[in-house]
Amino acid sequence: MTQPLTLKSLPLFPLDTVLFPGGTLALRVFEVRYLDMVRKCHQAGAPFGVVSLRSGTEVRRAGAPQEQFHCIGTLAHIDQLQTPQPGLLTISCRASQRFRILARTLLAHGLWVADIEQLPDDLHIPIPDDLAPCATALAQVLATLRQRDPQGSTATTPTPAQLRDSGWIANRWCELLPIALPLRQQLMELDSPLVRLELVSDVLERNGIAPI
Repeated sequence: MTQPLTLKSLPLFPLDTVLFPGGTLALRVFEVRYLDMVRKCHQAGAPFGVVSLRSGTEVRRAGAPQEQFHCIGTLAHIDQLQTPQPGLLTISCRASQRFRILARTLLAHGLWVADIEQLPDDLHIPIPDDLAPCATALAQVLATLRQRDPQGSTATTPTPAQLRDSGWIANRWCELLPIALPLRQQLMELDSPLVRLELVSDVLERNGIAPI
């Protein structure tokens, strides 16, 4: 049996969001603890980890409680980095693999680092016929978003293979649907992309988006 790949001292970025594999993320970085980390990751072509906050805030404030975050997150790779003004970075990232935190350490300047093991990629499971409306509806939504904002991060044109893949369809819906953060995290943590899509289908059906 293949052993999971482990990484040591992965820098973490706790956020009020859940990053799904195959997704994108745009960030404005201005806290000192993250500026140096982001520059080093970009220069080395190395990822950082995005984890969803359980409590606390994205921006550290004096006297605020320490951040608490989930132990399963997603690797983010920086595709673009810009410096619009001193002390501010804007980055565009793409999400790759999920990971599980094995141990975490808070460094003196407030940056979290963790030893992690990478979780397996979703199996490529074709979409069952009864869930095909989820893919059709998503293609329509993405087409509408491209028309409204051709340069936007949601303007991805899906490939035919992606529109047949249960995990890809489920992940994109999880990013778009207005669902609570804890539920979004639970969906990301599911190992079965088909179960994830089935649960997404239930949400779509309740909202009258993709009648089954």
